Amino acid sequence: MMMRTKLLLATGIALLAAGPVCAKTPEQIAAAALAAAPVFDGHNDVPEQLRDRRKNVLGDFDFRDTTKTGDPATGIGAMMTDLNRLRAGKVGAQFWSVYVSASLPEPQAVQATLEQIDVMKRVIARYPADLQLCTDSTCVEAAWKAGKIASLLGMEGGHSIGGSLAVLRQMHALGARYMTLTHFKNLAWAESATDVPMAQGLTPLGKDVVREMQRLGVLVDLAHVSEKAMLEVLAVAKAPVIVSHSNARAVNHHPRNVPDSALDAIKANGGIVMINFFPAYVVEDTRQYNARRSGEEARQKALGTGNPDAVKAAMAQWDKDNPLPTGGLADVVAHIDHIAQRIGIDHVGLGGDMDGIDNTVKGMEDVSKYPVLFTELARRGYSQADLEKIASRNMLRVMKGAEAYAKAHQGDAPIENATTF
Repeated sequence: MMMRTKLLLATGIALLAAGPVCAKTPEQIAAAALAAAPVFDGHNDVPEQLRDRRKNVLGDFDFRDTTKTGDPATGIGAMMTDLNRLRAGKVGAQFWSVYVSASLPEPQAVQATLEQIDVMKRVIARYPADLQLCTDSTCVEAAWKAGKIASLLGMEGGHSIGGSLAVLRQMHALGARYMTLTHFKNLAWAESATDVPMAQGLTPLGKDVVREMQRLGVLVDLAHVSEKAMLEVLAVAKAPVIVSHSNARAVNHHPRNVPDSALDAIKANGGIVMINFFPAYVVEDTRQYNARRSGEEARQKALGTGNPDAVKAAMAQWDKDNPLPTGGLADVVAHIDHIAQRIGIDHVGLGGDMDGIDNTVKGMEDVSKYPVLFTELARRGYSQADLEKIASRNMLRVMKGAEAYAKAHQGDAPIENATTF
């Protein structure tokens, strides 16, 4: 006992001599979290930029640095994503959105989706030292260990499968690992958040789409769907779902955001909501601004019938007098706070929507800015363990849950639907 007492006293004296233990700064907490768990972002639209800017012809496209891809003469801004900035942003895994317009006829949408899968695979193959194509969580973790950015493919909108479960299976075979059920328009089988309400959020075919996705191991994405559709999906789903790039409707009332009723169901499902950085979905003042601007534009068109130049001049003046409010990091944190307080930190992730939006909240202008957000979260009291969950541990858990369900049901017969032509 005497020996132990002497040892404890000596240890205490040594600690006192060494001085007080310094608490980590928010920057240090954020850095430690991102070193242990790099960002796994749920939605980036680089493939869309390749289609719009380059018609999917890569040629001399340099993905290491896209900061000079803007064209001020035409008002086109530079891309928000490149390898240098992904590295600076501590991004370790990225779902690349193979988005195509919901206005395309479905057969064309299927072709365009195939083209987008192709172009993103070609980009990934060009940079083998930096990017690794992945289709499961095991590959994601292996890519991290190898110092690469795990690159996964997600389809944005059910029009990408043309109403066909057979096409869904083929998209899965090509590597697609999530599908957003709708985009801005309704489908015959699913209701969008931004279109005319349907009799059902999800038709019998829509329920079969969800079931077949989960049998295959394709994550069901509820971004863009209506509250009614969200709840009907969650009543059918047996594996965790994602909301790849949306926010909390209690903070910003945009219909694209997730209401508390769906948040509660997502908690029960074990899913995740991945926070978006587009001001119209983040900042309620921005949503209200957009409504005012639409009203003013309608007024000017009514007053200036037959004189489009006058309407254009009037709106230019209105824009000058009424700058767009874009918000900042505090507005993003408000959504994280609400979801974490409502359903728990285990259900929060990030889906910035970079290169799919024309502006962001201040402070999150491109993919290099994630450490800034994590530092702000640390400053507000989020622990390193919390930050690791938000960065990637939550998303990995969801992926593994969906994969486990698919493995358990790999012997189930494919769900069939009849061809339409």
